[in-house]
Amino acid sequence: MVRNFDDRPVEPEVVDRLLDNAVRAPSAGFTQGWAFLVLEGAEQTRRFWDASAPRGHDGARRRWPGVLRAPLIVVCLASEQAYRDRYAEADKALTEIGAVPWWYVDTGFAALLLLLTAVDAGLGALFLGVADPEGLRAAFGVPAEQTPVGAVALGYPLPDEPSASIARGRRPLDEVVHRGRW
Repeated sequence: MVRNFDDRPVEPEVVDRLLDNAVRAPSAGFTQGWAFLVLEGAEQTRRFWDASAPRGHDGARRRWPGVLRAPLIVVCLASEQAYRDRYAEADKALTEIGAVPWWYVDTGFAALLLLLTAVDAGLGALFLGVADPEGLRAAFGVPAEQTPVGAVALGYPLPDEPSASIARGRRPLDEVVHRGRW
């Protein structure tokens, strides 16, 4: 995750490649219940920061001011209703959606494809939460049925101080992998 960006714009063909790969994410019932709000340039990204992180939640602004220079932000949104509608169709009528909120899972897959494509394209990226979904909706006209799952800040990386969280280290495989049984 990159927290310091050059403000130089990302080329349109690279943006298109990022989005084309994101929509190829796995999708329960091939519902494809995601949507993407693409914000490019200082005016649009500044509106994102102002709308999505109210003043009481602006720690990232203080800790990582270089994040604010990201020239591209893709907000990843999920529609629960799209999945409810899809699983009411004839070919899925006997299938339960189940307890897993697939709209979030599938949108998370799409966000991951944005991140992986960014690395492949030589970009830096940061997945972050949206602290004020209602502020985001109001600022950009996002419909109520779309839930912001997160946003991906993208751009050309500059030298960066690693997050203090890295000091935690990765959990060892023997703590997280269970072969054959728990």
